[in-house]
Amino acid sequence: MKRREFITLVGGAAAAWPLATRAQQGHTRRIGVLINRAADNLEGQTRLAAFMQGLQEAGWAVGRNARIDIRWGADDVDRERRYAAELVALAPDVIMAGGTLSVAAVQQASRSVPIVFASVSDPVGAGLVVSLARPDGNTTGFMAFEYSISGKWLELLKEIAPSVKRAGVLRDAANPTGIGQFSAIQAVAPSVGVEISAVNVRDAGEIEQAIAAVARSANSGLIVTTSATATVHHDLISALAAQYKLPAVYGNRVGVGLISYGPDSIEPYRLAAGYVNRILKGEKPADLPVQAPTKYELVINLKTAKALGLKVPDTLLAHADEVIE
Repeated sequence: MKRREFITLVGGAAAAWPLATRAQQGHTRRIGVLINRAADNLEGQTRLAAFMQGLQEAGWAVGRNARIDIRWGADDVDRERRYAAELVALAPDVIMAGGTLSVAAVQQASRSVPIVFASVSDPVGAGLVVSLARPDGNTTGFMAFEYSISGKWLELLKEIAPSVKRAGVLRDAANPTGIGQFSAIQAVAPSVGVEISAVNVRDAGEIEQAIAAVARSANSGLIVTTSATATVHHDLISALAAQYKLPAVYGNRVGVGLISYGPDSIEPYRLAAGYVNRILKGEKPADLPVQAPTKYELVINLKTAKALGLKVPDTLLAHADEVIE
């Protein structure tokens, strides 16, 4: 199912999903869901739609053989912990957790309830699993991306804006994922002839100051790494990049920027339903390897390119999964 179809689904069926529905017949299995978005966040609802679709494909239906308890963490540590404790207290058969904060909160609440995650950047580095091949413990799932793709962001920036000589790498100062992403970008920098610098930000004020500082240097560009901070403030970052005429590459497709390259953020939630199904049928999280994305999407915005005075190479357009005109 494509992204637009999911958004259509969200507008209809998702709004009608109850937090919990009593089974009408047969043995009911209880599934907890904790997603690190606000309840009214469209991306979060789309991810939930993918998970629900995956469950349906596996034969699970709310009101027939499954009961779903849904909580929204909104990337708030205290809220994540509170809702994780609530879900564990409901004695679920398995919990699906979206995002690192959500998984950590559920693990803190229970080391025995099976957990399937989606959209976790570095499950080993975050201490959520022992290894990708053999996760051990009660947790497994689907990673958000692999660090190696971060170097591609710098290559794309240089390809779409050849005059760029230096790039600021915008990252969340509190997110350890930013370190791995920066290292991958740093490894590519000499080969493309771009000087890079880490730009640590935590809130809107720091983002405004940081982008203004990057713009003061001639022939500069911006790489926006993946983090909750970048997602929450995507509109601000895009507006500032446009204001300062900075070509920017985004690791997440959220809203409309110049160019984005990253994994499909929805598919892992559908796949997570497959792992939930296998656990409900008797398999253990420790025996299910953590999986990395296999599909990455390149999106180019020609309107933004034109506003920046950039001509997008035909070779780049040919490889784009979507071109916004």
